[in-house]
Amino acid sequence: MSRIQHNMAMTGDVPGSMDTVQKISVAVGFSGLFLLVLALFNVNFPHKPFFLALSLALIAAGVIAFASRAYIGKHAGIKNNGVWFRSMTSRGTLAWITGIVLTLFYIVLYWFPQYLGLNPDGENTGIISLFDPLSRILNGGPASQWFVYGTLYTLAILVFGYKFILKYRHNRYEIIRTFSVMFFQLGFAFLIPEILIRLNEPYYDFKNIWPLNYDLFAGYRIEEFLSSGNLGMFMLIFGVVSILVITPILTYKYGKRWYCSWVCGCGGLAETAGDPYRHLSDKSLFAWKVERWVIHSVLVFVTVMTIGVVYSFLNEHPEEYWISKDVFLWGCVVLLTVLFALIMIFKREELAKDAKRGAIIYLAIILGIIAINYFSYNGNIFFFPGYQLREWYGFLIGAIFSGVIGVGFYPIFGSRVWCRFGCPMAAILGMQQRLFSKFRITTNGGQCISCGNCSVYCEMGIDVRAYAQKGENIVRSSCVGCGICSAVCPRGVLKLENGSRNDRMKKHEPVMGDNMDLLDLIKQKSE
Repeated sequence: MSRIQHNMAMTGDVPGSMDTVQKISVAVGFSGLFLLVLALFNVNFPHKPFFLALSLALIAAGVIAFASRAYIGKHAGIKNNGVWFRSMTSRGTLAWITGIVLTLFYIVLYWFPQYLGLNPDGENTGIISLFDPLSRILNGGPASQWFVYGTLYTLAILVFGYKFILKYRHNRYEIIRTFSVMFFQLGFAFLIPEILIRLNEPYYDFKNIWPLNYDLFAGYRIEEFLSSGNLGMFMLIFGVVSILVITPILTYKYGKRWYCSWVCGCGGLAETAGDPYRHLSDKSLFAWKVERWVIHSVLVFVTVMTIGVVYSFLNEHPEEYWISKDVFLWGCVVLLTVLFALIMIFKREELAKDAKRGAIIYLAIILGIIAINYFSYNGNIFFFPGYQLREWYGFLIGAIFSGVIGVGFYPIFGSRVWCRFGCPMAAILGMQQRLFSKFRITTNGGQCISCGNCSVYCEMGIDVRAYAQKGENIVRSSCVGCGICSAVCPRGVLKLENGSRNDRMKKHEPVMGDNMDLLDLIKQKSE
């Protein structure tokens, strides 16, 4: 019986079903997950270190064997293998089931950890107890739900990172940046913080920078840093220097890709485990408009929250620090006003009309909140105690947005929902990239054949093809510089570059064969 050709690509392979080796690999991987499910339902394993190692090893072995079978021995190049025809990667039944299961996991993780076996007053049970041996080795104490999550998160980036490297092995840039996110996740996000806890030092993820690290200036964190001697002071200073010096310099030289595609754990998971879903990102104009307002509203939220947290901290300790709460408050007003004025004076030509309007609205909101708070009767209308602000932000943004929606619905909305619509770090880096960076994606419009691969597989929802057809450099604040658009281009039209800022936003000279309006070109030449 002949197989039905479902692939509409003229030169594509038939998106066949899994072979025997891949089916065995899937069975091996799910057997590891099954052990974790048994632990979730309080099955008491006789030797927990062995069964924990066995479950994680089976999961890793299943993914590695499946990926090896899919890519090793076949010619290099992009193989999306019928993603539009599979239920898991085309918003089918399996995708919805996976999205619901992941969402339920995040809901339990954030709000009902007792169902995972967390017991702060005694011995853990369930799946958390299974991770106790590993936790005691690394940090000297029993596991928490966050240790379990961190372990599984790191494992996902490592094993799916291996799959990603095999898939994009023809592209040196993709290989290097994938090794980078694997390194930073394993070392800086997982191992180093756990070792610091074992050494009775403050938990600190060195790659987690404000405003993504919204707890950096919380009162209890400042007290931890100041009470931890030289290492604590170094962490606090490093956090401030990261915001004011390191981040702007790296973004100027390389764009936001240095963080969003090379360092960040959220981006790392989206690029590795979320790679099969990158084509599901919404490319509509409406989504782009919503994206800009939502992500910058989150940035305003975290900015006001940070000001409020520090203000409340200084209000509670008026005699202990050289800076008073009022000096701090008005210092923030001056800093924000000067920064806004400089951008409007020197960068106004690079801002669209709605961007200028939005900036004015957001600045007015921030300054209005500060003024109302300062001139109120008790001086603390909006700036509630710091822990309340952190709880609200952690619930609305950290839990619901970045976790439940951002990761739980990879199979429905694509892999970069959090990065596009919610990450305040991406918002700040995006503004720096748009206005000050040397980074751009250059295009050669004369070579573009309008295949659309670049736009389809852009996880940030950018219509890359529209730029390529016009021979226009891609300078977008949302672009994370993942380079997939360049990797999937069959003609070498797109190239990630750092160059002079003088001609960064100019279009290249159109040539015959470009998708262009000839009358418009004649008009431009006559002006």
